[in-house]
Amino acid sequence: MFTTDKTSERTHTDDGFTLIEMMVVIMIIGLMASLIIPNLLGNKTKADQKKTVADIVAIENALTMYNLENGMLPDERMGLRALINEPESEQSGKNRTGNYLRRLPDDPWHHPYHYDMPGKHDSYDVYSLGADNKPGGEGVNQDIGTWNVNDI
Repeated sequence: MFTTDKTSERTHTDDGFTLIEMMVVIMIIGLMASLIIPNLLGNKTKADQKKTVADIVAIENALTMYNLENGMLPDERMGLRALINEPESEQSGKNRTGNYLRRLPDDPWHHPYHYDMPGKHDSYDVYSLGADNKPGGEGVNQDIGTWNVNDI
């Protein structure tokens, strides 16, 4: 009897993708990435700025509570640490009932917030210097502080 072995009759068309098919897929992926990535980066910048605004508003609220309970704002020596630490002496915080913030947040670029007392713009300034951590700048490097949180 004569038998045929079907495994030896494989065609070469099922071996894989052609070079042209691979190039088309890579071009489609590149085109999609070029459309999506810029949108994601723009949203990250906006989200970082909105987080900074929210942090500054929370710090402002804590400073208001501190002022109401103690009749004064923390000086620059005490800084924003006064909002999370116990009073250093009887004079600084004698009426204090508790912590005003659980922790001091860092800005989205991993820098601490700055506190000036007295401030250049108001009785005090709380601000972030942006991604570059230098005064001035635009876009992601823009300074965001108590004086311009409503503009962001």
